[in-house]
Amino acid sequence: MHEMALAESILNIVEETARNQAATRVTGLRLEIGELANVESEALQFCLDVVLRGSLADGAQVEILTIPGQGQCLECGAIVRLSTLYDPCPQCDGYPVRPAGGQEMRVKDIRVE
Repeated sequence: MHEMALAESILNIVEETARNQAATRVTGLRLEIGELANVESEALQFCLDVVLRGSLADGAQVEILTIPGQGQCLECGAIVRLSTLYDPCPQCDGYPVRPAGGQEMRVKDIRVE
């Protein structure tokens, strides 16, 4: 389950940011996860619940924002919504559709005290 490794990386980012701001506690964080990022949000949330225990972010409210998948059809040039990689273009049924958004994952913001 790569979500555990992601949760540990998120904790490192959050704690480093909090320390740099001389914060004693993290009360919340928002994550942006692209629909095409191959991350299972529920599994990540579970892993974060485990990893954040005993850290500066113990008890922090975690909000996961989903970024829609988007791609450009190389056949017709249309920018289209993608729910999974390797889907055909919904306008012309052409291939390939190059991903153009929704693959990212980042810590959007952190609330500290």
